[in-house]
Amino acid sequence: MEKMNEQYHFIGIGGIGMSALANILLQKGVKVSGSDVSSSYVTDQLQKKGAEIFIGHSSGNIKDPSAVIYSTAVKEENPEVKQARLHGVPFLHRSELLHRLMQGYSPLLVTGTHGKTTTSSLLAHLLVDAGLDPAYAVGGMISSLNANGGYGKGDYFVAEADESDGSFLHYVPFGAIVTNIDNDHLDYWKTLESMIEGFDKFINSVLSPQHLLWCGDDEILRGLKPNGFSYGFDDKNDLHIQNFRQDGWRNIFDISFEGVQYSEIEIPLVGGHNVLNAAAVFGLGIKTNIPEERIRKAFSNFKGVSRRAEFKGERGGIAVFDDYGHHPTEIFATLRAIKQAIGHRRLVAAFQPHRYTRTRDCLHEFGEAFERADLLLLTDIYSAGEAPIEGITNEALLFAVKSGSALDVRHVPREKLSAYLASLLQPDDVLVTMGAGDITKVGPEVLKLIKA
Repeated sequence: MEKMNEQYHFIGIGGIGMSALANILLQKGVKVSGSDVSSSYVTDQLQKKGAEIFIGHSSGNIKDPSAVIYSTAVKEENPEVKQARLHGVPFLHRSELLHRLMQGYSPLLVTGTHGKTTTSSLLAHLLVDAGLDPAYAVGGMISSLNANGGYGKGDYFVAEADESDGSFLHYVPFGAIVTNIDNDHLDYWKTLESMIEGFDKFINSVLSPQHLLWCGDDEILRGLKPNGFSYGFDDKNDLHIQNFRQDGWRNIFDISFEGVQYSEIEIPLVGGHNVLNAAAVFGLGIKTNIPEERIRKAFSNFKGVSRRAEFKGERGGIAVFDDYGHHPTEIFATLRAIKQAIGHRRLVAAFQPHRYTRTRDCLHEFGEAFERADLLLLTDIYSAGEAPIEGITNEALLFAVKSGSALDVRHVPREKLSAYLASLLQPDDVLVTMGAGDITKVGPEVLKLIKA
């Protein structure tokens, strides 16, 4: 690849996508600095690895870097953006830096509205476990690697290709997994048709159709008639999933692919959505010539991804999980899988809606999304920097959920949520906190407050 710039400054370095790239640069011996609004486990780890970390955004944080890295969430009025512009410092979008880092590798990219992080994390874990020494940059902390990004000297680079802002069109994938196309990110795409066109361009940019797997159970993807191999539960798929069952906190299934039957594949993940994710990785593993037994071994010791049905702890007989799911499709799949795993226990879901635009676009889908929960607590909409939209309020969402479901649902203000849950939960209950905002902090707070 081309010679890297001398130093990179990340605005919002604690973000999961940004920190993955910072990790790779640090492992390559490149100087890294960055800022974020607050410290976190991520920023602490980057600091230990040699990054210069600033808490708070300030013009003084810009100390003559070779380039400033930003994400779509960073605004022009940010003082570091203004300072860098004033001094003519080059800017690189996160996706542009990722594109540079992938030079010289054969990129294996994972895209789709849902499932990117789990699928790309499992793929990275597989290639590491199989000794292929990949580079990788994914949207979650891979528990078995304790990292979301790594520099490898092998042939492959595993990464999420983000459709939310169209940046997945910046890359030239050697191979890819396309999980699904759903109604999301219309703040960027404006229409579903426009987003479908974007996916079509991405799929057609894949260099090796022999290393392209796409979900044939997805009606929109089927309509695009991609090259490569379809996968799914439908027997018309090239890679056909059969005999799926969930046994507690693990999935077991068979695969028929290219005339070969692979029986009793096990993965310590729950839900049919994760069988699809695992099957795609299994198929791509086979196509990259990883022996079947190595794939099975890697699957068996996969420890999951942070914020994907992540177990946070148990106290007083109450188990607490945290999940990033914020779209109705994701919420439904996750709650269905958890409810099947816990059986008779009461499932309490605490949900923080994410963005006014998504709440508006999916408003009438949320009622059915929570039907596997026994009790739902809705908290305040997490804006993620968006301006409020008239009529899109906590009350409107509460009304929509109540209208679409017979579920017991209540609104609890964010600042009162942890204390309310601690007083409400009873022994044998299972709590799942859900959303892409700061609700991830609630589980640990509840565990502290529960009287053992």
